[in-house]
Amino acid sequence: MKHLKIAILALLLIASYSNANAQDETNPWMLTIGANAIDVSTPSDANGGYFGSFNESGNDVNMIPWISRLAIARNIGKGFVLELAGSLNKIDEPWSAGESTYVGLDLNAKYDLNNAFGQTGWFDPFVYAGLGENWVGSKNGIGFNAGLGFNAWISDNVGINITTGWKKVNTPVDFEMFQHSVGLTWKFGNKDVDGDGISNKEDKCPTVAGSAEFGGCADTDTDKDGVMDCCDECPEVAGLAEFNGCPDTDGDGVQDSEDNCPKVAGLKVTHGCPDKDGDGTADKDDACPDVFGPKTNAGCPFKDTDEDGVIDLIDRCVEVPGPAKNEGCPEVFADQLSLDAALRGVNFDTGKWNIRPDAASILDRVATILSENQNLQFKFSIDGHTDNTGSAVRNMTLSNNRANSVKDYLIGKGISANRLRAQGFGETAPIDDNKTSTGRANNRRVEINEVK
Repeated sequence: MKHLKIAILALLLIASYSNANAQDETNPWMLTIGANAIDVSTPSDANGGYFGSFNESGNDVNMIPWISRLAIARNIGKGFVLELAGSLNKIDEPWSAGESTYVGLDLNAKYDLNNAFGQTGWFDPFVYAGLGENWVGSKNGIGFNAGLGFNAWISDNVGINITTGWKKVNTPVDFEMFQHSVGLTWKFGNKDVDGDGISNKEDKCPTVAGSAEFGGCADTDTDKDGVMDCCDECPEVAGLAEFNGCPDTDGDGVQDSEDNCPKVAGLKVTHGCPDKDGDGTADKDDACPDVFGPKTNAGCPFKDTDEDGVIDLIDRCVEVPGPAKNEGCPEVFADQLSLDAALRGVNFDTGKWNIRPDAASILDRVATILSENQNLQFKFSIDGHTDNTGSAVRNMTLSNNRANSVKDYLIGKGISANRLRAQGFGETAPIDDNKTSTGRANNRRVEINEVK
């Protein structure tokens, strides 16, 4: 029994690599030869069961290891098969002492489960039911059969058959029996079903007579398009040979089955639909069909309000032209000269940082210049300077105070604080000679410069 199990597993492994299919009209006959095991139980048999002592632990199951089952089957179409099967075995008579010969002859109707699900392949399961005559020693009776099994096809015509089933026999003997079998099965039959001289294996139309020129199919052209039906994927609609007989209504080189606009000539890249602006977005999907634009923007160009080549989406100065390297903003502050000219009049008293009345009007003008460029988001540095009167440390503090004094004044005039920063340079950057009072006055100043 152990060797039989190993053999079955080996054969199933081989069958799993096969692409063969079930019994069909091209191979309608099937012969199965193998061995069977039976397990008999009666109403008084308390140890009966599906497999009984199948694992060699008792004498309730009997098996003849050589050929003890023979079956011949015929495919009758639509997944149904008629089978005549005979089996031979030895059993211990459950109603008397001693061993008896068992002979069974069954007529079964089988149904291929793959047919129910439209499947094909090496694994071919089935169910069956039928009637049979059963001889046990000198007694015999008609019984009902039901079971299931599968064929595992090793090649196109050879496979492994495993079947298990139940039998119920009444008068004149009353017993139930489970029968299990394993064997080799062969498919055979008509090698040329349609009789056209081309074997079923090579015939593209095995049930319809044809010619070798058309692979065994009939020389017909139903739609009159010059493509024979055997090779025509659209046999009832006139088409083109390049599309295997399928049509291209608009003549754009894209067959109708793949054409999103089958009645309007288009381009292959847009699946048969037109693209007037050539931007790769079909007109039917293009929000701007007459203007080139990227697919990511529905076929429309990205908006560039200031026309500086930097789209509004990433332009930091949407309404003022500027280079891409400066995020669409001008690189130079346009009114820097105006600021420089205005600030020449902003001076401070020696040692002081308060805004003098004459400087206030000037700073008002500076605030106006900065406000006019509010949308540009320019930022500015307010730099304070002193003459060389006093110590360098004191002058650094004084210059910082002067810068912050101007910053506070501009903030008070509405300029955003985050656009301004103040810093002092002390006496380190004079613009005039500190030996004269005029020169020292010029050095006591504040400058405003754009931060780049």
